[in-house]
Amino acid sequence: MRLKTDMFVSTLLRRVFGLGGFAAVEHKGAESAGAIFIRQRFRDGLETLYAPAPQSFFGEDEGSRKFEVRAERVEAHEIADLLARELKFDPDLWLVELEIDDVADLFEVVEPDG
Repeated sequence: MRLKTDMFVSTLLRRVFGLGGFAAVEHKGAESAGAIFIRQRFRDGLETLYAPAPQSFFGEDEGSRKFEVRAERVEAHEIADLLARELKFDPDLWLVELEIDDVADLFEVVEPDG
């Protein structure tokens, strides 16, 4: 069974704070099934955007959330442009902002095939 989106986001925020980082909800979407986008900000001003992974990365009965890197260590305006397009397409998405150096233990990031 998959955690509701609001519960997943709440847990993510607590874990980031527990590791000494900063986290905030930049845009709140649908509580039970909204897509989650994660914006990671770095000290040098660059950002990485994580988006929900395509369904091909999930097994039949998987309940976990997986993410893919949509843009890696780019300027903030590039992330803002991507997010503006996503929000037009899906206004119920969640956008979570993180300021932490390493997200490896916070959520699963999958690598594209090919």
